[in-house]
Amino acid sequence: MTRRPVPIAEAANYPRWRRPEALLLLMAAGLPLAFATWSALLNNFVVEAAGFDGSDIGWLQTVREIPGFAAIGVIAVILFVREQTLALISLGMLGIATALTAQFPTFGGLLITTFVGSLGFHYYETVNQSLQLQWLSKQEAPRMLGRILAAASGASLLAYGLIVGAWKAFDLSYNTVYMVGGFATLAVALFARFAYPNWEAPHPQIKKFVLRRRYWLYYLLTFFAGARRQIFIVFAAFMMVEKFGYEVHEVTALFLINYLANMLFAPLVGRMIGRFGEKLALTLEYAGLVGVFALYAGVYHFDWPAWAAAALYVVDHLLFAMAFALKTYFQKIAAPGDIAPTAAVAFTINHIAAVFLPAALGYLWLVSPQAVFVLAVGLAASSLGLARMIPRHPEEGRETVFVRAPAPSATGAVPVAPPPPATPAG
Repeated sequence: MTRRPVPIAEAANYPRWRRPEALLLLMAAGLPLAFATWSALLNNFVVEAAGFDGSDIGWLQTVREIPGFAAIGVIAVILFVREQTLALISLGMLGIATALTAQFPTFGGLLITTFVGSLGFHYYETVNQSLQLQWLSKQEAPRMLGRILAAASGASLLAYGLIVGAWKAFDLSYNTVYMVGGFATLAVALFARFAYPNWEAPHPQIKKFVLRRRYWLYYLLTFFAGARRQIFIVFAAFMMVEKFGYEVHEVTALFLINYLANMLFAPLVGRMIGRFGEKLALTLEYAGLVGVFALYAGVYHFDWPAWAAAALYVVDHLLFAMAFALKTYFQKIAAPGDIAPTAAVAFTINHIAAVFLPAALGYLWLVSPQAVFVLAVGLAASSLGLARMIPRHPEEGRETVFVRAPAPSATGAVPVAPPPPATPAG
């Protein structure tokens, strides 16, 4: 198989399973085989094997998010490595780190394996988001992103289902499960490296730091999304183990329910975004999260039963299925060459709060768990206010409701001012 770059325009000449959208689906399914395994076992593993408390898990999650904060480094890497190749290398790194997790059941050892796996995860996610928006047209992106999310949910469902079904039945060890999940992701990365052409997007990407004033709303929404999501990822599942004593198979069963619901829900969300727009989808997501986080605080304040917390966790996860509307919003307002560098910048912005928030809130958690969720209410409410600034039909030159749509010219074309020059790094 030739390794020359193949233009996306030639994709129709290839079998469906070797086309760009098929590769996106395969990578989306490959990632959770390792990451879902790591996530499902993590809270029980760190408590039982390493004796973690709330502060320790906060520090672990802070270290996990450092590579996300450093995702801007992708801009330098893609000067030498193609984005598609970098995505597959990063996927392999995640798989190897996951496979070795149980070999180092100490605070220091877990920090190292978590950092390496997170570097793979975040660099993959950065490049993958860029590839999605470059390879998919604006018309097909909402539908395909819904299918991609469904594929990822299906792979997570498979991983969680196997853990739930086999954990006690076969008396599995943490090491065995981590090895299987990690090496499965590595196998997907290796297959994708040799089975697919090097697809070339139609628009060359700017390979330097790009920060545009007109993307300010996207940057703010991305920042608040990162801060808000940390509270969900770090503390919602930890609550189920610490407060309600959930065992591995019970936590995993909860994850399984989440991803089963997402498999059914995500394609519907994609169609909804395509029909009604990003503003409505993000408004529904953030309004729902305000209520969910407020009720999380009630779980501690009123000492609600475990089933109530579990139900909120499922609803919380479903609402996050709408988050890819933020991707399609950016795709509509972005200059074509800005996608790759802005994906890197956005991932760094998304992780600004992630670097310090888990550790800081870990200490707050020791004093008042409900205060952590009250803070999340404020973050979700801020996101809701920002989402209302998105136009019904966003486009380049019409990024917010405060920007008037350009008047059509005599020929009926809408003039669009050229983007300002990129801001140099430093």
